[in-house]
Amino acid sequence: MKLGLGLYRQSLTPDNFRFAQQCGATHLVVHLVDYFGGANPQLTRGDDRRGWGTTQNQGKLWAVEELVALRKQIEGHGLVWEAIENFDPAHWHDVLLDGPKKKAQLEDLKILIRNIGKAGIPVMGYNFSIAGVWGWTKQSVGRGEAPSLVFDARDVDLDMPMPNGMAWNMTYDPNATEGNVPSVSNEELWQRLEVFLATILPVAEECGVRLAAHPDDPPVETLRGHARLVNHPDKFQTLLDLVPSPASAIEYCLGTVQEMAEGDLYANIDALSKANKVGYVHARNVRGKVPQYKEVFIDEGDIDMKRVIQILKNNNFDGVVIPDHTPEVSCSAPWHAGMAHAMGYLKALID
Repeated sequence: MKLGLGLYRQSLTPDNFRFAQQCGATHLVVHLVDYFGGANPQLTRGDDRRGWGTTQNQGKLWAVEELVALRKQIEGHGLVWEAIENFDPAHWHDVLLDGPKKKAQLEDLKILIRNIGKAGIPVMGYNFSIAGVWGWTKQSVGRGEAPSLVFDARDVDLDMPMPNGMAWNMTYDPNATEGNVPSVSNEELWQRLEVFLATILPVAEECGVRLAAHPDDPPVETLRGHARLVNHPDKFQTLLDLVPSPASAIEYCLGTVQEMAEGDLYANIDALSKANKVGYVHARNVRGKVPQYKEVFIDEGDIDMKRVIQILKNNNFDGVVIPDHTPEVSCSAPWHAGMAHAMGYLKALID
């Protein structure tokens, strides 16, 4: 089991590589999507009509040369690039929406997976969701009034329509025609996922890349008029059984699973890690479940982190655990201090 750190695109700097190493991390999980156009992602709901920003990278795929250059930079700081987290909505919006560019974008995703394999990156994390991550607010509800993320269904309209030109809580077409994205049923969403997996998994197998699926956060039944895919722990296995493949795995987000209304997190991660189906782990603690929950420091929530790490150790899990996100600490570097606290706690548990 390895300790890692997740870094957003604008955080891929020598200082942050050194920070990761100083905190005991040996591996990185990297976001290549430029959320918020370069500003530091706050992970709140964003603007309801444009989401986490605008991406217009259609056809601009991550090239092998670009990936290898970044990998060498990471390795130059004594770290290993373990995974990429999330496709750019510009690269697969019509795969999610079943739009006219679906076939072309599936071909683009094949190229991306081949490029990722050639660059020596073993895992590609993805979240097959139309609405994406939406509905959070930031409030001073953490220990010591630390700013932290909160989801409260009483404060948001879960049925708020999603405008045309949006997918996965980002805008891919700022000039889209007026109107809203038609609602998608649970059955239709699973059918779209099956097409995606049946097309991409054989390529991933050939290239030695594992596709790791993230569950839905918030794990409600529907969001912005669209069904949610994995909002119960049992649905992980449903996803894995849809198109069986050694390249299909789970990006296991502890916080998201704990937020789910039903299910046994410990039995679930025990079964999946025993079957070698956990790609990597997001270690994030929460209090509460849908329809109301809040994120808390890693050492104080409803999840027994020591029990989770013990389960992973018992099952010989050799992947990466990262601290996802965390409440901010009151100092001049709130994100860094919060992450240092989480990584120190995780490193102690792993040791």
